[in-house]
Order: sequence, then structure tokens, then C-alpha cells
Amino acid sequence: MKQGLSLRVSQHLALTPQLQQSIRLLQLSTLELSQEVEQMLDENPFLEVADDTAVREEFGLEQIDTPVSQDSQEFEYAINSIATNADSSSTTSQNDAETSVESSSEARLEESWEGDGTVESSPDDSEWGSDAPARKNNLDDSDAQASDLTGAHESLQDHLHRQSLGLRLSEVDRAALYFLIESLNDDGYLEDSLASLAGGLAGDDLEQAEELAQRFAVTLKLLQHMTPVGVGARNLAECLGLQLLDCQDCEETRAAIAMCRQPMELLAKRDVKRLSYLCSFADEVIKRAIVLIARLEPKPGRRFVNVERNLIVPDVIVVKSGRGFKVSLNSDVMPRLRVHDIYANALKQHKGQGGQALQQRLQEARWFIKNIQQRFDTILRVSSAIVERQKNFFSHGELAMRPLVLREIADELGLHESTISRVTTAKYMSTPFGTFELKYFFGSALGTETGGNASSTAVRALIKQFVSSENPKKPLSDNQISEMLKEQGIECARRTVAKYREALRIAPTNLRKAL
Repeated sequence: MKQGLSLRVSQHLALTPQLQQSIRLLQLSTLELSQEVEQMLDENPFLEVADDTAVREEFGLEQIDTPVSQDSQEFEYAINSIATNADSSSTTSQNDAETSVESSSEARLEESWEGDGTVESSPDDSEWGSDAPARKNNLDDSDAQASDLTGAHESLQDHLHRQSLGLRLSEVDRAALYFLIESLNDDGYLEDSLASLAGGLAGDDLEQAEELAQRFAVTLKLLQHMTPVGVGARNLAECLGLQLLDCQDCEETRAAIAMCRQPMELLAKRDVKRLSYLCSFADEVIKRAIVLIARLEPKPGRRFVNVERNLIVPDVIVVKSGRGFKVSLNSDVMPRLRVHDIYANALKQHKGQGGQALQQRLQEARWFIKNIQQRFDTILRVSSAIVERQKNFFSHGELAMRPLVLREIADELGLHESTISRVTTAKYMSTPFGTFELKYFFGSALGTETGGNASSTAVRALIKQFVSSENPKKPLSDNQISEMLKEQGIECARRTVAKYREALRIAPTNLRKAL
């Protein structure tokens, strides 16, 4: 084969590090962004929190309604090119290449970063959601201990151990009771059998395992007499039975105890006829017993679980302003950052003296600030477009929601659909009707008799309204709800009604029926 030289001209798009960072910051939630900022503040000495209020024009909020700049057009051209031409083996690269720019655009971006390093970002968030007041240093030890005890959380095990101190037990029985208490799960149930617990302690010694199992059986009775009532049960039926034994002795209580000895599926389905036959009680007594069981606590340890409640902080706030609505960013979630003036000026005066690594760090700090600015700028643009399309929702509620897909917002703003998807994920908007994720405002369309479309979100709200106003003794079936929607001019099949009902966590007809 003869060798030869040939010239070939080709073009390709490459992601620069700063653009990769821009894409990553765009899809982060508020909490993840705060963690990212804290990490960058620890790693980069040129980045600091600004003390004064950032200038609004520097953050790019006044230019929301202006035409898309040439750089933004180049960003979106790169997105559309990669999204159209990428093959199946480069799917990951397609998702990460939305905001690629050409080298000329990158050069202009770097020129804009030359200066004294005083670029500022958004408002201060130095505490990052720490609402607890700082502890005063002038408190003595007794005050500090008292405050700690007041705010301390008592677990289920701690509560039971405290009760066991009042029991007169031998060392062996006390150790067995301690072991059983520590074996409870968060709901207060003893999931493992006594034989398996004893076998785990005794190992291969069968005689010792049998002795331990008998010891556990005795101490389990003591545990089941502690509060909360029902703790130490092995299953739901035993838990309900322990609580019923603590109730007043009457016909309903005896019927309820007998029902707990039957399969729990019958109680879940409220099969009154079957339960009446198996328990030998009248139907009216069985119905009253079901009501009594419904008042019991199926998870005795529920109130001792220390559940972390994560409050949702909205990224965008929408308030009514005259006849329209005003859309603004939440200043509490916008980090206020700037490049450290002293370090940046010192590095600028000593260029070329082995400061290449420091120069790179300085540029990284400027990239980070610029990318955060672009992130909030994009969120505000998308939110404003959503509010404009869903004006009826902000005026009348979810029943007035209209169908909306990502492509409509993407075409209006000149962005790619994947960009809109990143912006609307884990970002929240505060509205007059509550706080919703931005994805909540997007929904598929259902046909109407007039040839128009109805939003699936509005249909779900209508189903919820129908169920809330139904007769408890004769709840609506899925077919009846489908017919009611047809009367409203909305074509919705029974299967679709069932799917929306399950998404709303509404029980089926037989379980909604009131006794």
C-alpha cells in the first residue's frame, strides 16, 4: 500500500472547564449550590464573601428582557449542534455540551475578566440556612447543660431504659431486657424471633440458646407492659391486640380482639360479612370494632423518631403587582461572592514570577462567579416565561392550569430543552397558592369536546375536588368520575382516572366508604 500525505479540514466543539462548571452549577439545587460555594471558599484563596450589597446591574438582572447576546446565541448553537449530531455512544457528552462556545467567544470572555478582580455576585448568604442563634460565650456550664437537655431528643430505647430502672430485676433479666430493647426497630417492633436472637448470642451451644430463648420470652412480657402501649410486638396484629387489652372491656373491644386474630387482609378490605362470620359478632358490632381499631397506633415508636424536616426554600418569588405578577429571585439563596482585592492586585503586580498556579486559581474564582451569575439569570428568565404562560394559575389556582411542555419555553427563550429541564429540576417557586417545583407547571394535554386541550394537572385537581365533595357512604367510582369529567367537556378514560387517583394517593372506592 502506497503511503501519502493528505490535508483534511474539520470542525468540532470542545467543552472548556468553565463551561463544564456552568452546566453543573445550573442543575444543582439550592442546598447543593450552597455546599459547592462553601467548598470553593475553602479551596480558593482568591474567593471571598462580599460584605456590601451586590450591584444589580453586575448580576445581570436588568438585562432579562433584552435580546439574546451573541455569546448566548453561540452557546445555544453549540447545544443544538451537539444535540442533533451526537451519536448514541456519546449520549453523556450530549447532555454535558449544552453551553459550548467557540475559541473566539472564550477569548472575549477571558478579556472581560482582566481587571483588578472586583467582580461581585449576588447577596450575602454567609450562614447558609443556619437559623439557630449563636450560643453566647458568657453562659456558665449549668445554663449550657440545661439548654442542651431541653433541646435533646429522647429515643424510644432511652424512654424504655428509663422505665426499666423502676423494675426489680436480677442482673441476668436486666441484661436480657436491655438486649430486647436495643433489638427494637424505629416503629417499636421486634422484627427478629426470640430463637434467632438467642442463637446469635449462644452460637453453636444449643442448650444455652434454648435457655436464652426462655429468658427472652419472660422479659418480653415485661417489655410489652411498658409504654408506649404496643411496643415489643412481633407483628401488626399483636401490636393492635396489646393496645386493645388496655382499652375498656366491652363488646366492641372483644370483637376487635377477635378480629386481630384473623388475617389482616380482611380488616384492610373491611370485609364486614366475612369478619362477622369468623368472629361470631353482629355486623353492627364489627363496624364499631373497625372504627375502634382505626383509632389505635400501628407504629408505637413513631413519636420517638427524630425526623429531620427539610424546609423548602424557594429560588423564585412571585407576588401580585397590580393586574400582573412580579417575578424576582430570592435574595436569601443567592451567594454574594467576589474576588479578593488584595490578593488579586498583589498577583497582578508580580506577574511572571512563578505565579502560574496562582493565576489559574484567580481565573477559576472569576469563572465561578460568572457561572453563578449565569445560573440565576437563566432561572429568572425561565421563571418569568412560566409565569407569563400560566397566568390563569396564579389568578385562579390549579384548576386553571393550562398544558405546557418544555419545548414551548425553550423556543420562546432560544434555549435547548435540556437546559430548561436542568433549570426546572429541584428549583422551587413561591406563589400565592404555595411553593411548587418549577416542573409542576408543566403538564400533558387532554382533549376536550370543543377541540381544545386541558392540562393533566387541572384534571387531577378536578378529581381531587370530586372526591372531597362525594358522599362518604357512597363514594364515587372511577367510571363515575370519568363520566363527570366528560360532563365538564374533558375526555378522560377510566384507566387515566385510576392513574391520576393513585398519583394523588386517593384510596379506591371500597376503602373510601365510610362505615
